[in-house]
Amino acid sequence: MSILGTHAKILKGVEELVFKYGIKNITMDEISRHMGISKKTIYQYFKDKDEMIHHLIAHKLKEDECIFQKTHDESENVVAEIFTLMKNMRDILSNINPVIFYELHKYYPATYLLFENFKHGFVLDRIEKSLIKGQQDGLIRTDINIKILSRMRLENLDLGFFGRAFPHDKFNMVEVQLAMNEHFLYGVCTLKGHKLINKYKNIVEE
Repeated sequence: MSILGTHAKILKGVEELVFKYGIKNITMDEISRHMGISKKTIYQYFKDKDEMIHHLIAHKLKEDECIFQKTHDESENVVAEIFTLMKNMRDILSNINPVIFYELHKYYPATYLLFENFKHGFVLDRIEKSLIKGQQDGLIRTDINIKILSRMRLENLDLGFFGRAFPHDKFNMVEVQLAMNEHFLYGVCTLKGHKLINKYKNIVEE
């Protein structure tokens, strides 16, 4: 197996374990057993678990960026884009143990900074541009402050991720995020946009 192939295989194995059980619960011995690779081999590519986690999160954020950009480029309007992103969000978050966000924030500040920079850089820019395009198409209200609403949407993400307002033992993280996303969409859309939302939700208007 090539160096690149081994590196990618290790990250995939780490992803399978960490996304299911969380970061702190996984040891290098467990990663080695799960992968069928000796710890000596793993240490040829990563100096420790912290470095593996950092590389994994950086890789996953790059994947997410590609998905979001492709969705933005291919969607016929902002409502279609958000509905596609909601589906993508369900697919991505359904396989992630929500404790990961807390662990990254508390124990891996340098890696968590990657997540914060992704949100306040790429994601914020995408939200703002999508809302502006929606205004041009008559689907997003022109009386809203896009800068404020875009940042409010980012704060909504944190509410769902960290479980402060919605404890993970009582609320499903995916359902919380989807509900807040839909609420945001209804709030910023025009009547024309609402009709399009109902169309995508297969709601028959009276």
